[in-house]
Amino acid sequence: MTFSEKRYDSMPYNRIGQSGLKLSAISLGMWHNFGAADDFENQRKLLHTSFDLGITHFDLADNYGGGMAEVNVGKIVKTDFAGYRDELIISTKAGHPMWDGPYGDGGSRKHMLSGLDQSLKRLQLDYVDIYYSHRPDSETPLEETVNALATAVRQGKALYVGISNYNPSDTRRVVELLREAGTPCLIHQMCYNMFDRNAEESGLFETLENTGLGAITFSPLAQGLLSGRYLDGIPVDSRAATDGSCLDAERITEELIAKTQALGAVAQGRGQSLAQMALCWNLRQKSVASVLIGASRPQQIAENVAALEKLGFSAEELQCIEDILSQP
Repeated sequence: MTFSEKRYDSMPYNRIGQSGLKLSAISLGMWHNFGAADDFENQRKLLHTSFDLGITHFDLADNYGGGMAEVNVGKIVKTDFAGYRDELIISTKAGHPMWDGPYGDGGSRKHMLSGLDQSLKRLQLDYVDIYYSHRPDSETPLEETVNALATAVRQGKALYVGISNYNPSDTRRVVELLREAGTPCLIHQMCYNMFDRNAEESGLFETLENTGLGAITFSPLAQGLLSGRYLDGIPVDSRAATDGSCLDAERITEELIAKTQALGAVAQGRGQSLAQMALCWNLRQKSVASVLIGASRPQQIAENVAALEKLGFSAEELQCIEDILSQP
C-alpha cells in the first residue's frame, strides 16, 4: 500500500504543549462509524483518505463500538499501513465500563493496565503512542490512576499519557503527580465548541497554559449542530432525528437555529462552510494542538481539511461571532 508523496505538504503540525511531539491540526476520531455494524471497506477509505491528506493521528478508546473500533482499525493498520507505523500517532483510552465484574470500569490500576493490554491485543500493536485516563473516577485516588499511567510508559506499552474530561484542579494534581513519577502528562482531551465553552469558563485552558499541557478537542461541531445540517430545521435523516442518545432534538430550538444561521453568514463571508469555520475557531486557542473530527464519508474529511486553508480570524470576525453566541 502506498500513499501520496505530498501528504504532508498542506497539513499544519502543532507542538503539544511543552513537549517535543506534534499532532496534525486535524485528527480522526473513531467514536462513531467504526463499530461492528459499520461498513468495513468504508472504514478503510476513511483511514486512507485521512492519511493521504496529512492526518497522522487516529484517536480511539477501548469502548468505541464496544471494542470493535480498535479491532477494525488494528486490522487496517496491520494490512494497509505496514511500513507506516512510525508515521502514525495512535491513541486509546480506558476508564468507562468495558467488561463485567468489579474491575471492568473506573481508574483503578487493575482496570487501567488490564484495559491497555486488551486494547493492544485488539489493535494488534506492541504499543500506543498516547494512552489516556478517559475520565476521572471519584472512587479511585488520583495517585493510583496516575501510577497506572506511569507504569504503562515504563512497560513500553505507551509512549505518552494524557487525561480526558478532568476539571482544572484535578488536572493540576495529575500534572504534579506524573512529574513526580517521571512521566510528564502530555495532553488533555476535552469537549469544546462554540456552543460548549466550559473549557474557557472553568479556567481549564488557563490551567493548561500554566502547566504546559497541550489540548485536543472533541465534538468541535457540537455533535452536528455546527455542521450546517440544521440551518433550516431538523432533516429526517440527521443525527438529531435518528440518534437521540448523541443529539437530542429538543436542543434544536428556534433560537439555536437563528444562531447557526447567523454564524453561517459569517462563515460564508470568510469563504468557508459553517463546519470549516467551527474547526478553525477551535484552533484559535493557544493550547489546542488538534481538533478531532468524525466522518462517515471520505468527502467529509477532505472538506474538513480544506478548512485549514483559512485558519486566521480578523478581530471583527471574532467579535461578530462573540456577539452571536452571547445572544439569549
